[in-house]
Amino acid sequence: MVTLCKPAVSVPEYVITMEETLDLARSRHAGHPQLPLALRLIANTGVNQRHLVRPIEETLEHPGFQERNEVYEAEAKARVPAVVKEALANAGLAPADIDMIVYVSCTGFMMPSLTAWMINTMGFPSHTRQMPIAQLGCAAGGAAVNRAHDFCTAYPDANVLIVACEFCSLCYQPTDLGVGSLLSNGLFGDAVASAVVRGRGGTGIALERNDSHLVPDTEDWIAYSVRATGFHFLLDKRVPGTMEPLAPALRTLAGRHGWDAGDLDFYIIHAGGPRILDDLSHYLEVPPESFRFSRSTLTEYGNIASAVVLDAVRRLFDEGGLREGARGILAGFGPGITAEMCLGRWTTGDTAPAPSLDTRRIVGYTPHPTPVRTVA
Repeated sequence: MVTLCKPAVSVPEYVITMEETLDLARSRHAGHPQLPLALRLIANTGVNQRHLVRPIEETLEHPGFQERNEVYEAEAKARVPAVVKEALANAGLAPADIDMIVYVSCTGFMMPSLTAWMINTMGFPSHTRQMPIAQLGCAAGGAAVNRAHDFCTAYPDANVLIVACEFCSLCYQPTDLGVGSLLSNGLFGDAVASAVVRGRGGTGIALERNDSHLVPDTEDWIAYSVRATGFHFLLDKRVPGTMEPLAPALRTLAGRHGWDAGDLDFYIIHAGGPRILDDLSHYLEVPPESFRFSRSTLTEYGNIASAVVLDAVRRLFDEGGLREGARGILAGFGPGITAEMCLGRWTTGDTAPAPSLDTRRIVGYTPHPTPVRTVA
């Protein structure tokens, strides 16, 4: 039984409130012809506050793509380890028990990936698989869970660590003045999240089925334009209406599993904005309260990209979990337009520590033979 255990989530110490965001928009874009529309859209996001990896004064400056990316790398290395250690403790595992690390992020670039640095510095075995995912945006949180599910299904003794590191504020572009860009400036926040998917044992969501769905001809609805100044986020005005084509994909996935997507016990949904959740409530015919975990993430942290679904799962745990066997769906949405979806049941399975490396099978690993030396 493949189980998504309790995630760990950390947000940076610098905070900007909704009122401060609106005041900044008014002062910096006083002559913008569509400022009233942008202010109204930002206010309607329901985001009370967001956390930033740098003080707002530094965030509003643009020292160049190189320096921005250097900040991304330094902050990732400073903030990821504590979150990973908490996630491992939540799952009752140690670094030596991990067979693959899935690292997702769309707000900075490193090669080698941060996974290599983690293996070298945090005690993960040198044979740990690395799966960095950089171009699925907000959908990557769901994709990480699904790829971990796939791996643990193929290798039932395996354990997978997921890390989502998103510093959206480092993508702020002061010269992007379209309404979509102004809205994004008031919507996205920074966070680091991590969770373990165990191949055996663990308390959490026992993953049963996953799927992906791409809405045709929507590649330009959510995109990056990569320029000398870095990543420029492009958000089409049609994006808020994406639940009309995506809700049927959720129903199809559930139906293939013999479930009704409108009659489940929990919903972990990427909170790109309030309309996403409102429309999904309408199309699936479920009460708005069903999306309370996602709404809480949006209200307290803003849209934290790939980390949203992990934070929403954490909130489910913090509420006390669910009865054994309670059914639910997890879904992340992002560029493409892409949906990464999975179904699972709540389980309070055994959380006994995994076998030590000298007794458990290391999935797919063949030790390199030790050279035999001969003495002439």
